[in-house]
Parts: sequence; C-alpha cells; structure tokens
Amino acid sequence: QVQLVESGGGLVQVGGSLRLACAASGRTFGTYIMGWFRQSPGKEREFVAASSRNGGGTYYADSVKGRFTISRDNAKNTVYLQMNSLKPEDTAVYYCAASNQIRPISYLTGVDRYDFWGQGTQVTVSS
Repeated sequence: QVQLVESGGGLVQVGGSLRLACAASGRTFGTYIMGWFRQSPGKEREFVAASSRNGGGTYYADSVKGRFTISRDNAKNTVYLQMNSLKPEDTAVYYCAASNQIRPISYLTGVDRYDFWGQGTQVTVSS
C-alpha cells in the first residue's frame, strides 16, 4: 500500500496562489493514478483533478479548469496541485488520493474509485 501526506495549505487572499504537495511512501507510486479532492464544511467530498500514472494525462473539474494544474514527479514520489486565481469557493480541506483502477482518468471522479487517502490540508481563501 501507499501512505500519502499533503502539505502546502494555508490562508491566502482572493486571486492568490498556493502549491499543494502530496508525498507518498511506498515502492509502487508510479502504478497509481493520483487525484486531488476537496471538502467544505457540510458538503460532500468533491473531485478536483486527476493525473495519469506517468503524468501525461490530466483531468479537471469544471470549477477549477484553467486555474489549477496537477502534476507529478514519480522519481520523487510526489504529486502537486498548483492553484492560481484562488476564489473564496476554493476554501476547503484538500485531499490527495491514489487509485488502482484501470480505466481512463476521466472516469475517476468519485471517491469510491480511490484506494488510499492522505490526511488533508486546509486551504482558506479570504475575500
């Protein structure tokens, strides 16, 4: 299995940027599709972005498309989420997740598609 630890969250103003990182332990990081999800108080955990196993393919929720970028460095066992032009509605706890599913990444938008989760990191965007 793989253990995931997110970092990089914090408090930023509207229009600001943050880069989240998810460090993975284990010897099989490159075998997982990686995703980012977020959850606001009282809401369901929602899909943000996913990266193919080699990082060559990406898929984004409409709400973040054009503003967020997911990337990964398999040599460093790390996946990133670059967040630009942040909005108050981006405020949430952000979670990194790993999936063993063998299917296109566009199908991996549900939480039940993922096998391992990090502890989450808080992102707060103030207006």
